[in-house]
Amino acid sequence: MIVIQLNKKDFEYDVHSLTRAFYPQETVSVIWEEPQEEIAGLHIKINYEIHEIALVLSEKKRVVIQDSVEIDFYQNRKETKNYLKRLLYMALSEYSKTVLSWGTLTGIRPMKIAVGLIESKMSNVEIAKHLRETYLLSDEKVSLSVAIANQEVHILKDMNYQEGYSIYIGIPFCPSICLYCSFSAWPLQVWEKKVDLYLDALFKEITFIADKMKEKKISTIYIGGGTPTTLSEEQMDRLLMKIAKCFDLNYLREYTVEAGRPDSVTKEKLQVLRKHKVSRISINPQTMNQKTLAIIGRHHTVRQVKEAFYMAREQGFDNINMDIIVGLPGEEEEDVRFTMEELLELAPDSITVHSLAVKRAARLNIFKDEYKEMTFTNSQKIMDMVAEYTRKMGMHPYYLYRQKNMTGNFENVGYAKAGKAGIYNILIMEEKQTIIAMGAGAATKLVKNKEIERIENVKDVSNYIERIDEMILRKRNAIDRKQ
Repeated sequence: MIVIQLNKKDFEYDVHSLTRAFYPQETVSVIWEEPQEEIAGLHIKINYEIHEIALVLSEKKRVVIQDSVEIDFYQNRKETKNYLKRLLYMALSEYSKTVLSWGTLTGIRPMKIAVGLIESKMSNVEIAKHLRETYLLSDEKVSLSVAIANQEVHILKDMNYQEGYSIYIGIPFCPSICLYCSFSAWPLQVWEKKVDLYLDALFKEITFIADKMKEKKISTIYIGGGTPTTLSEEQMDRLLMKIAKCFDLNYLREYTVEAGRPDSVTKEKLQVLRKHKVSRISINPQTMNQKTLAIIGRHHTVRQVKEAFYMAREQGFDNINMDIIVGLPGEEEEDVRFTMEELLELAPDSITVHSLAVKRAARLNIFKDEYKEMTFTNSQKIMDMVAEYTRKMGMHPYYLYRQKNMTGNFENVGYAKAGKAGIYNILIMEEKQTIIAMGAGAATKLVKNKEIERIENVKDVSNYIERIDEMILRKRNAIDRKQ
């Protein structure tokens, strides 16, 4: 157990997150008073004085590291936080003999920092120096950050943030629920009779948003889930017809539908997507190792992945993404290499590489005792190997985000061929444009003058259907406040 003792209720989230990055398996608690009993594990004391931050690491009352930094406290809050995190990082790194490639950064959007530096007219050399000195990033992560930030700025250079907005529509049904999943997803066989009722409620929300936002231009549409292609051919046609009827799609730069589970993809559904001018789809194997698919609860076969991919190509889709996950239970470097060899043969237009992150609501965490014998392997060597395969396919990294509890403390990276980058993916990470999200569990982000207001829909499908008028009222009130 690790206890962090602060003399002020400030920056507690930052110091807790950074400590967890070094010790992901440990229980880390934050207190503000002297403990009544001796702390058996590591005790981190941080004291803020007027011109100093002092830090003491002790173990069973024995001081192991003591350090401090002079600073005009709170003269600049952001600078104070960065000083504190560097001080804590260096102490924990020395104590644990561990180096974190992302340095002091623990948030999920590190690219916002790099993009902001580009927009402030810093050169790439200056940005690299700032990332190393301020956040202690490794050379590999500095290079990756600078490259992706420049890609993002280039891709979004003509984006109208003020007059435009994007749309997310959630279809929260899946053929089965994956072992690691914590999204708003529900097994189709249980909810099949309520899908049309769900669409009826969703259409009410779509109708409202179309009217409320009629003066704005839509930049991108992303239909995700769950698995949108669990909808029948008729239901998918009904949904896309509703979108086309309600919204002006003349300014649309990207129209994505996740066809993530190959066992939910049919020729007829792909034809419906083509008819409605969907420009980008995602067919997601996660792994091309059959034994792993069985472990994680994906009931499709590797053969079905290939069949769905080639079927989409035959229907004319020229922008197909494929997701993989590194760090899946039981997979080692050669298993990941096999997956990449298979994708090399398929030659998709983009690949999103996820590092496994186990959330609290995932079955893998809830029933973790059942899986304690399994290994979860990730390394910089594996991530470099994956990146090398994407280069062989003519792809470049274009967006990146991180999550809590990621295997190996790594990142998720999107790689794409020229002109095939997922624009919505960048927008959701950069948080510069309003994204209106509809459906169960969908989270809207209203952006105005760099301020973000978040409005969440209820996750439960039955609650969403029953409370759709309440969901609409929430959005109406929030949009009115932002106008």
